[in-house]
Amino acid sequence: MTFYTRRRRAPTIQIVSMIDILAILLIFFIVTTTFRKQTPQVQIELPKSTTAREEPAAEEPVLVSVGATGPIDIGGELVEEAGLRAAIERLHAAGRPIGLQVDRRVPFERVVKVLDAFREAGVPQLPAFLEKPE
Repeated sequence: MTFYTRRRRAPTIQIVSMIDILAILLIFFIVTTTFRKQTPQVQIELPKSTTAREEPAAEEPVLVSVGATGPIDIGGELVEEAGLRAAIERLHAAGRPIGLQVDRRVPFERVVKVLDAFREAGVPQLPAFLEKPE
């Protein structure tokens, strides 16, 4: 007696539905991603100014953040005062706009040293970032 046996189909993977799921996941991750601005590694409190004015920049400047002590943060890279001039010259030669942030507790002597490094590096204008009064 011969029994009829059913032939099994070869297993297949449904690619179309997997592509749909991956596309939905991709859209979800793109929409929920938060884009953070560059934050300096040096924590600073900006001084307040009543006469400062806001000027739009064509390009986001590289921020030079000066804290009361320790190294200076230049666009996320920590630099000692001795290497500040060389780092500023590299940025200026690359044509990148540069901005200055100084903590309100920084001694004036340190601010003068930083400004001298900018002048020696050949930066003609230096925008300073301040906090608006409340």
